[in-house]
Amino acid sequence: MDNLATRKENPWRWAMQGLLGFVFGSALQLQQASLFGWSTYACLLAVAVGGALWAILVRGVSQWRGVLIAVLCGTAGFGLTGWRGAAFESTKLVHALEGRDVDVIGVVAAMPQTNESGLRFRFQVEEARVDGEPVLLPPNIYLGWYSATGFGAGADVAAARSQPSALSPGERWRMTVRLKAPHGNSNPYGFDYELWLWEQGLQATGYVRSGSGDTPPQRIGQTWTHPVELARQRVRDRIFERVHDRKVAGLIAALVVGDQNAIDRAEWDVFRATGVAHLMSISGLHVTMFAWLAAALIGAAWRRSARMCELLPAPHAAFLGGLMLALAYAVFSGWGLPSQRTIWMLATVGLLRLSGKQWPWPVVWALACAVVVAVDPWALTQAGFWLSFVAVAVLFASSAGDSAQRKSGVAAKLRAMLREQWVITVALTPLTLLLFGQVSVVGLAANALAIPWVTLLVTPLAMLGTLFGPLWDLAGWATTTLAWYLQWLAQFPFATFSVAQAPLWAGAAGVMGGVLLAMRLPWALRLAGLPLLLPVLFWQSPVPAAGEFQLLAADIGQGNAVLVRTAHHALLYDAGPRFSSDSDAGHRALVPLLRALDVKLNMLVLSHRDSDHVGGARAVLAMQPGAQLLSSIEPAHELQAVRPATRCQAGQSWNWDGVEFMLLHPQASDYNGASKPNGLSCVLRISTQARGADRPSRVALLVGDIERPQESRLVAEAAALAADVLLVPHHGSKTSSSAGFLDAVSPRLALVQAGYRNRYGHPALEPMERYRARKITVLDSPHCGSMTWNSAQPREVRCQRVEAMRYWQHAAP
Repeated sequence: MDNLATRKENPWRWAMQGLLGFVFGSALQLQQASLFGWSTYACLLAVAVGGALWAILVRGVSQWRGVLIAVLCGTAGFGLTGWRGAAFESTKLVHALEGRDVDVIGVVAAMPQTNESGLRFRFQVEEARVDGEPVLLPPNIYLGWYSATGFGAGADVAAARSQPSALSPGERWRMTVRLKAPHGNSNPYGFDYELWLWEQGLQATGYVRSGSGDTPPQRIGQTWTHPVELARQRVRDRIFERVHDRKVAGLIAALVVGDQNAIDRAEWDVFRATGVAHLMSISGLHVTMFAWLAAALIGAAWRRSARMCELLPAPHAAFLGGLMLALAYAVFSGWGLPSQRTIWMLATVGLLRLSGKQWPWPVVWALACAVVVAVDPWALTQAGFWLSFVAVAVLFASSAGDSAQRKSGVAAKLRAMLREQWVITVALTPLTLLLFGQVSVVGLAANALAIPWVTLLVTPLAMLGTLFGPLWDLAGWATTTLAWYLQWLAQFPFATFSVAQAPLWAGAAGVMGGVLLAMRLPWALRLAGLPLLLPVLFWQSPVPAAGEFQLLAADIGQGNAVLVRTAHHALLYDAGPRFSSDSDAGHRALVPLLRALDVKLNMLVLSHRDSDHVGGARAVLAMQPGAQLLSSIEPAHELQAVRPATRCQAGQSWNWDGVEFMLLHPQASDYNGASKPNGLSCVLRISTQARGADRPSRVALLVGDIERPQESRLVAEAAALAADVLLVPHHGSKTSSSAGFLDAVSPRLALVQAGYRNRYGHPALEPMERYRARKITVLDSPHCGSMTWNSAQPREVRCQRVEAMRYWQHAAP
C-alpha cells in the first residue's frame, strides 16, 4: 500500500518539480550578462526536451527521476529563453547607423503620446535608406517628433519645427530620422528602461528630423494595419473632449484604453502613497473582474435556453465567453504586460477546470506560473509578476479564497473579503518593501473602499461611456469623490513607511515571515514568522566609517547629480536635468535612489542655475524637508519659493563626521558681475584627515560647469586643488579642463556625467586627450552607469552598468 501511494503521489511531485525547474531555468538565463549563439540554446532546448520525455516515459520508479526532470525542465527553460533572446538581438540596430540621417518609410504602430515637448510614437519600419542605399533597421523603433521649443533627451532642437497636431495609428509616413541604440540610465534600484524597450519589441530610439534644412516628413496615406490602436486613440480623444478636468480625463483614459501616461504625476504620487496604484491602470484585477462579470452575465443568459445548454454546458459557455471578452478588453486597453499575464493565467486555470481535472492547488499555481514564463520569460524581472503570484499562492494556502464561497450572507462574505485583504497586506508587505523600499500604511483602509469603488463603479461607467458619452461625467464624479478620500489619507504623516531596500536573502526571509503570519496555523507557529521580518524591516544600507566619505555619481543623463555620504550625514551635489513639465531626474532617478538607500539629506548643493543641474531639485526638496539648500541661484529663482537658498561663497566650510567640506568658488564679488551661470558654479572640496604616511588625506573635487577663466583663477589663487577624484568640469566640454587646471588638480580618477550620444558632444575629444596625456583614468556614465567611489578604497570605482550588466542592456562602444 505504501508503494502504491508513493506511485500515485509521484506524478504530482514530478509535475511540480518540472514546472518549478522550468521557471528556475528561465530565471537563471536572465542573469546572463551576454548571450550565447542561438544554436547553443537550440541544442540545449532539444536535449532537455528529449531527456525530459525519456525521464517521464521510462519504466521503473527511481528516487532521482524527479530531480532529473527538474534539471531537464530547467535546461529547457534556460534554452528557450536564451534562444528567443538571441533571435531578437539579431535584428538590433547596427552601430554604424547611429547618429546618421536615415530616410524611412513605415507605419505608425501605436497610439502616440503627447506632451509639451512633442510626440512620442512607435514606428513600424518598412523601408530604410542612407544616402540612397538600402539599409536594414530593426522592425520596430521608438521615435520622438519634437517641436522647436521641445527639450526631449537627445533631440536636435535646432533641427526641429512644429510637429503635426496628431499622428494616427495605421498612417504611413516617409521621414528622415536619427537613431541610436536603446540606452537608459543605470542606477542601483533604478528603473530599467532598456528592459522596458526590450519587452515592447523596440530596438532603437530616435527623433524625426524636421528642421528647415531637412526634407519635410510626408504623410503617404492611411492603412488599416492597426485598427485597434486607431480605435483606442479615437476613444481617448473623445474622453478628453468630453471631460474638461484633465486629471479626471487622464484617469478615465487610463482605465478605458490603458493610457497610463495620461495620469498626472502628482496623482500617481497620491496613488502610490495610498497603495492603490494597481487600480488606476489596466491591471490583472481589472481584467479578472471584467472576466468574472462577463462570465456571470453570459452564464445567466445561457441558462435561459435549454437548447443552448444541450449544445454547450452553461459553465463552459460562461468561462469561454468571459475569457474572450476579457481578452478583447485587454487588447483594447493596450495589451499591457499585466493584462497578458492575467489572460494566460485565466486561460490555464479555466481550461484545466473545463477538462474535469482536479489538480492540487500548488500544481495548478505552478502550471499557471510556468505558462506565463513560457510566453514571456522577462516577466520574471517585473515586480508585478512576483506580487501577483505570491498573492495567489498565499490565498490558496490560507484557504481565504474558498471561505467566501462556503459562507452565505452579505455579512459573512464581507468579513471574508476583509480577511482576504488583510492576508494579502500582511503577506505582501515584506515583498513590497524588498521591491520598492516603501509600503503604504493606509493601504488597507484605502483599498477597502477603492477596490470595490473602482472595479464596480468607476471602471464600468468609464467603459460604458464609450457607448454613451454622458456616463463619463458620472465616472468623473466617482473619480473625484475617490480622489478626495485618497488625498485625505495621503496627507497623514504616517501614510507611508520607508526602509532601505534589503538584499535578496533578507527579503526572502521577510516574505516567509509574512506568509507564516497570514497562514491558518496555530499562533505559536505564526509568531515564528516575526523574527523573519526583522532583517527586511530594519535593514540599513552600508555607510562609510567615521572619517571617510563616499561619492555616488548617479546616472541621470546629461547633467550632474552626485550623492556624498559620510558616517551620519549626506549631501547631494546638483539634481540633474529636467526632461519635461512632469518628468525630471529627481522624480525618475534621485528620489527612488535616496528612498532605496534610506538617505536623509542634510544639504542640497545646486552648483548653478542651468536646468541640467537644478531640473530635479523640486522633487528632491519635496522628499527631503530637512535638507538645507546651498546654491548660487539668483534671489528671484523659482526654487527660492520652494526653499530659501543660502548663497554659496568661497571660504565656507563645515565638518561632518571627521570629513571636511569647503567651498572654493565663487567669490562674493562674482555675484556683482555679469558672469554667465557656468562661471558661478559652486566648487566643493571634500577631504579626509591624514592619518600618517600610510593613510594620507583623500580628496574629491566637485566643480560644476566652471570654464577656463574660473579654472585659471583657482590656480592663480593657489587654492587647495589637488585631489584623488575630479568631477570633470562642464561634462567634458571644450571650454573646460585646461592643462594648467589638470596639472594643479592632478587627479587619479575623473568622472564624466553626460548623456549617451548627447547633442552637445560631451565629453569632447580635445579635453579627453589632455586627461589621457596625464594618465588620468576617465570614467563616464554612458559606459559605467552610476559610479561609486570610496575614500577608503581610492583606487577603485564601482560601475553599476558593469556590475549589474544583463544582455538586454546596451554596452556603449
